[in-house]
Amino acid sequence: MRKVVDNEEIDWRYRVFDSLSYPTLILKPDYTIVTANRRFLELFDQQLEEIAGMKCYNFYEADVPCNSENCPLVRVVNTRQGQTLPWKKANRWEDRVFSPILDDHGQVAYVIESIRDVTRVKQLESELSDIKEMISRVVHSSASAIVAADRQGSIQLMNPAAKELFKVGDREARVIENAADLYPEGKAWEIMRMLRDEKVGGGKGKLSGLPTTIVAADGEEIPVEMSTAIVYDDDDQESATMAIYNDLRKKLEIENQLKEAQRQLAQSEKMASLGQLAAGVAHEINNPLTGILMYASMTMEQLSETNGLYRDIECIIEDANRCREIVKNLLTYSRSTDSRRSIIHANELVEQSFKLTRDQKIFRNIEIHRQFSDEMMLLNVDTNKLSQVIINLVINAADAMGKEGKLTVRTWRDKSARKVYLEIADTGCGIAEENVSKIFDPFFSTKPRDKSTGLGLSIAYGIVEEHGGRISVKQTGPEGTTFLLELPQYIPVKE
Repeated sequence: MRKVVDNEEIDWRYRVFDSLSYPTLILKPDYTIVTANRRFLELFDQQLEEIAGMKCYNFYEADVPCNSENCPLVRVVNTRQGQTLPWKKANRWEDRVFSPILDDHGQVAYVIESIRDVTRVKQLESELSDIKEMISRVVHSSASAIVAADRQGSIQLMNPAAKELFKVGDREARVIENAADLYPEGKAWEIMRMLRDEKVGGGKGKLSGLPTTIVAADGEEIPVEMSTAIVYDDDDQESATMAIYNDLRKKLEIENQLKEAQRQLAQSEKMASLGQLAAGVAHEINNPLTGILMYASMTMEQLSETNGLYRDIECIIEDANRCREIVKNLLTYSRSTDSRRSIIHANELVEQSFKLTRDQKIFRNIEIHRQFSDEMMLLNVDTNKLSQVIINLVINAADAMGKEGKLTVRTWRDKSARKVYLEIADTGCGIAEENVSKIFDPFFSTKPRDKSTGLGLSIAYGIVEEHGGRISVKQTGPEGTTFLLELPQYIPVKE
């Protein structure tokens, strides 16, 4: 058997020591190797006789001097407590564990050094660290906003996209620390209730594609699509929550633009087909109307005002003239009239339209505000037709206000878009929500039949579209209605 320094008798204690699964040394406080077990000798391919009596620093060729406070053996002797030293050698990781053996006086008589191979543990730790790093990079580089909070709602993670979406970091914005502050009041608890309901969403603790509203740090409410989940621990207890947000503002804007484009296309198609019908009907009606008016007028000339038929003939002529006015509007609506364009300033066009309004009495109790831009806003338009549009809008505004209120006319331009804008705003009762989509339809009117043919706004729509522009209701409500005209700006060609 092997020779053991200070004790040549082989007893059960030595057999236990020699059978330890970890390579182990016994050292004296002066760094002398007393003995080593079989696993240690096999690991370093040594014989006990060769290393017994050596100093440990001679055996290990340690970089740190043994008298340094960093030496674990020195720390064990000084503190009488176990120490662990991580050690890397080539591709191998070890934990060298130093434990004191005390004498009867409580002093360190010997130190046991065990070498434990932790290479696999270190590899797993490295792999786990790499995975965590990858997940962290994915979260932080995600274009979607990601937020995680603990079970008390305290926010633990907010990636850069989330900080941008919620405007976190703005100097004048409020501080967001709790997940409940990300939503309008009461919304967070409603979402948690839905998450805990297995009948809602993708199963217990999951919601996907939920449209909702968040509140940014500056108080702005933002529409988003949210996917959220409860994070459970090993005991199936709630430990955290996480949510992914996608900003819907751009999507909703595009959808609204698409709906508006579809509405305009449908309106244009409807007006085109009705325009063709209107032109044919107008021409067919015009000839017999001329005959009716002629013979009625001739008959009326032959009757005295006391004749019982005189009033009847007068009604016939009155209604025939009304029909002629409708025919005239139909011809205008069908665009069958000639268009003569000229260059005119937008402000001048408005003023000209006011002067052409036949019934100036409608402005008697109306306060007119002109908010004209001083910029050069030239238009290449048929002034008669565009004046007809403006007059129609002004008369409608006056009617909506009951001939009393405030009428505001604004002009401005968008130089980059080469557009000229004209607003006509009243303080009337507004347009009913269900009628807003119908006001440009031919023959639609909320006025009594004897007061309107229902062609005014549809004709205005056609005229503006004929000029490459657009007419729309900018806003309407109990405070009044604002119509917006958008026309292409005329840019003179430089010689």
